[in-house]
Amino acid sequence: MNTLPPHDIDAEQAVLGCMLLSSEAAATAAGLLAEADFFRPAHQIVFAAIVAQQQDGQPADPITIADRLTRTGELSRIGGAPYLHTLMQAPPTTANLTHYARIVAEHAHRRGLITAGQRLAQLGYADTAEDTAARAADLVTGITTPDRPWDTPVPLGTRGALPVFPAHVFPGWLADFVCALAEETQTPPDLAGCIALAAVSTAAGGRAIVCVRGTWTEPVNIYTVVAMPPGSRKSPVFRAIVTPLLTAEKILQERIQPQITEAKIAQKVAREAAEKATAKATTARGETVPDALAEAQSAALAVEDITIPVVPRLVSDDATPETATTLLAEQGGRLAVLSAEGGIFATLAGRYSGTPNLDLFLKGHAGDLLIVDRRDRRERIDNPALTLGLAVQPEIITELARSPGFRGKGLLGRILYSLPASNVGYRNTEPDAIPDTVSATYATNLERLVMNMHGWEDPARLILSPEAAELFVVQRRHTEPRLRPHTGDLNHIADWAAKFDGAVARIAGLLHMVTHIDDGWRHPIAGTTMAAAMELGEYFTGHALAAFDAMGADPEQEAARVVHEWLSRARVGRFTRRDAHRALQRRFKKAADLEPAFELLEHLGWIRREPEAPGTRGNPSPRYAVHPDLCRPTA
Repeated sequence: MNTLPPHDIDAEQAVLGCMLLSSEAAATAAGLLAEADFFRPAHQIVFAAIVAQQQDGQPADPITIADRLTRTGELSRIGGAPYLHTLMQAPPTTANLTHYARIVAEHAHRRGLITAGQRLAQLGYADTAEDTAARAADLVTGITTPDRPWDTPVPLGTRGALPVFPAHVFPGWLADFVCALAEETQTPPDLAGCIALAAVSTAAGGRAIVCVRGTWTEPVNIYTVVAMPPGSRKSPVFRAIVTPLLTAEKILQERIQPQITEAKIAQKVAREAAEKATAKATTARGETVPDALAEAQSAALAVEDITIPVVPRLVSDDATPETATTLLAEQGGRLAVLSAEGGIFATLAGRYSGTPNLDLFLKGHAGDLLIVDRRDRRERIDNPALTLGLAVQPEIITELARSPGFRGKGLLGRILYSLPASNVGYRNTEPDAIPDTVSATYATNLERLVMNMHGWEDPARLILSPEAAELFVVQRRHTEPRLRPHTGDLNHIADWAAKFDGAVARIAGLLHMVTHIDDGWRHPIAGTTMAAAMELGEYFTGHALAAFDAMGADPEQEAARVVHEWLSRARVGRFTRRDAHRALQRRFKKAADLEPAFELLEHLGWIRREPEAPGTRGNPSPRYAVHPDLCRPTA
């Protein structure tokens, strides 16, 4: 005899697939079924979302439902957006919807009868009470049995597959190089794509701004961090992308060297003349004194008027904040910190000084006035434009939130994160090499962009075309609801998401500059460029959510992780809320604080709340069953 509760997962998937394929099918299913008729909890969530979407007069398809579930914080609880596309492929035809729905309804009815019968039998053996008849009536309506089989749980923190870097948004010469480099090094395109974006920021950062609307402008410098495990060939990718910048830097240094030599000689001559004039003034007597003093003063001013040009620098590596600030001041407020390691974060946290120093990296991103007044140095940078491009190990991402002030002062909210999946173990041992023409074109164009923009003292002002401006309005309207407390899917990373639209504008400026290398300031940013920047923005949003999850930024996720870890250690088949609170009271002050964690774990399939036993009196602590994978002893 089959003791499992009646259910048909295929029929449930077919119903939901029909609802996603056809608005008429969705309306029909809503009239035939209820949310509780579905056996799998994830299917209950999807059904409710489709019905709510239709009631709001909105279309219901995988994209709109994924957006709705993202805003309600439930997308991860169904297995992510890919599962919605899986549902669409389930039904052979929407014409059989009523047949699928009938199967689902019949199984739900049978489960209800079985549950009611079992509970009525238990109630019959329990002590009688005045409300026995009422209890019996409630049971007949059907209650989901706690003995239903366990589905495979959804891993905690899973957001589905992260988006792959959309290299196609780059102009052809840059997209070709990024893809060819990824192929030759057998690395994800995310690594080359993000560091290439930082390279472009190095070339144009501080030399162009995007005029969004009114007084709102965005500089075109960015901070980006790619996290990949050791052995992922980060260094070869980094070297291939940065080498043209170093070549351009050397050319700039060679060009200015004659001017430096000339200025030094002129300064030496002027200084000697000033010394002679000063000596003459000190020995002057009578009527010759005024003229001698005037000559000495003029000679001294001539020395001060001679400025020795600074040796151009585009890139720094693991410099201290103090050294980087001096370099930034010398270079007119423009500098890039590019590294295949993450040591700069430890430096910022106070590895050498013992005190966190984040001002440079906060103001260097925002372009805010930076003034340093100390005994040994005084520096002023009116419009700093710092670029940050790092390739680090994943552990660095996890540790960032623990560094003092990194999140509270806003540094983490300024970074564009990338967490590509490692392909180590699946790499082609004989990949295609980068074609010579592709690498040469990349080097030539990046060097050209550096040379064209290096001489700009006042930044070029890039304006939006009408199409780009209209798209950017759509972008901002889409972002704003996602920041809402409690309902927005980005509310727990609002420090990052609040800067998201500005980041998209910056990316649009960078894409514009690599599309129009020689005269970007003569053309408005096109609608296609803004659309490409928005696509890149969605890529970075998906990875930011994963990065902040790794940092423990989502309180609900972090609480669920604590409970999950406790259950994996305790190896118990059942527990009460009181049990959990006793074990975790240092983390959860009140037992009620555990509810969000329990709710998430239940939706993911790790635990299951059990109904109260018939005749239970008082206010017993809720009891939960634990998924066998968590309570099974380890080998």
